[in-house]
Amino acid sequence: MSTCRTPLDALTSRNPASWLTIFGPGAIIASLTIGSGELIFSSRGGSIFGYQLLSLFLLVCVFKWVLVFTTARHMILTGAHPIQRWMDLPGPRGWLPMAFLLLAIVSFPIWVSFHSGTLGTLASGLLHPQTSGTGTHLLWGMVILLAVIGLTLTGGYKRLEKLQLLFVLLMLLAVTVSLFLVHPEWVDLLAGFANVAPPVYPEWVAEHPDIAKRPVWVELSTYVGVIGGSGYDYLAYVTYLRDKQWGLASNEQPTPVPVDVHDEAARVRMRQWCRAPLIDCTLSFAIVLLFSAVFVACGTEILGPAHKVPDGNNLLNLQAEFVEATSQWLRPFYFVGAFLAMFGTLYGTIEVAPAVMREIQNAFPRSATGVDPAKTRRITILWVGIGGMLVLVGNLGWQHFTGADKPTALIAILTPANLFTGVLACGIICILSCWADRCHLKRSFKTPLPLILLNLVAAVLFIALGIKAYWDHSGWTAFLILACTIAAAWFVAGVINSCLAKRGSNG
Repeated sequence: MSTCRTPLDALTSRNPASWLTIFGPGAIIASLTIGSGELIFSSRGGSIFGYQLLSLFLLVCVFKWVLVFTTARHMILTGAHPIQRWMDLPGPRGWLPMAFLLLAIVSFPIWVSFHSGTLGTLASGLLHPQTSGTGTHLLWGMVILLAVIGLTLTGGYKRLEKLQLLFVLLMLLAVTVSLFLVHPEWVDLLAGFANVAPPVYPEWVAEHPDIAKRPVWVELSTYVGVIGGSGYDYLAYVTYLRDKQWGLASNEQPTPVPVDVHDEAARVRMRQWCRAPLIDCTLSFAIVLLFSAVFVACGTEILGPAHKVPDGNNLLNLQAEFVEATSQWLRPFYFVGAFLAMFGTLYGTIEVAPAVMREIQNAFPRSATGVDPAKTRRITILWVGIGGMLVLVGNLGWQHFTGADKPTALIAILTPANLFTGVLACGIICILSCWADRCHLKRSFKTPLPLILLNLVAAVLFIALGIKAYWDHSGWTAFLILACTIAAAWFVAGVINSCLAKRGSNG
């Protein structure tokens, strides 16, 4: 095997094994979705819909892959993050980044609380199985969340990448073993990727009123929102390219003249750099699809016939059934793997927030914030962590005073956040990626037409599905909230621009 001293050496190597050294930011995306998308929602979808769900997951992975690759490609060729490009949209400068910021303030604590609560469920079930339904899992979730906050405050990108790579490799081994232990119907599994019929609830779903009352569109849209990651994950992914220093991504500001189109050597070099996100993104979503297929198979073969549905609170016992029927001794190893997967998701989610905030801060003039980036990172981590802690405390109080066996609010409040960030936001980013490509890339570097068309198709489907799911979930209420958020972002951005203009005139 040849030794590649730099990423560019690996990209130009004829040894495909060398290309694996590029894999890094994609591992973070994969790890982010494994703990929530595959561990919970893929097995949940398999138990309810069976293998017919796999075609949806394949489609989602393809569309999200093209979204991530297109935005990453633009970043490498220009050094411009999508959020920086959004500053040029019509209206008050920065209104769309501000809208994403306002939605992030609410969404990230919800995700953190959900992942912490699920980790607490795993820990409580292993250590205190006799205390199920007493709120012990929420207390453990709080303890784990505090530990992850401390880890995040003392870490950075390099630690994040190394840990997520480790988690992905360990879980990849675990799920591969699980797949062969389950003995799926291989023909049905493969046929599921080609299914064109819309999934429908089986009759036994009536045994689960909380699922039966949810329209199928809403249930499926939740899967679309979590499988493969969400809009904020992808914005963070592009930020991580700065840390990797691929192409022109190392520049904190867009390069006015990215590449001299008359310099053939420079053009060749930048096209070589574009292979980096191509390899990284492709490996990431291939892993995501593999994990999805494994957990759909486990849910279909083991949970579905027993009419059991994982929802985060009963995760431990139901996930145990994936292995204990065949090999009881694998149970503790499986739970260690599940814990690591969820831990990686929680850690990655908390790290995504400051990465997105970093780009929003970079997009506005330093005088608009006056806050040191390192301080912004600490504030963001504490906001996400404390917000998630408050959600857990609220759910603990809800469980205590109502006497309920489980805090269903963790799943309930997750749905609206996922519908925007994982569905609607993806459609918006697809459209804006095409717009940025058209406005800022030289002809010789423009995204190939098939990828542009795939982006537009993805945008239509994501937006249509998001609107449909939002309507079925909460009707006009959801759209009123989004409209108020955009109006607030429009107003705040206008105030910021006005203040900056006054400072400029006075200076």
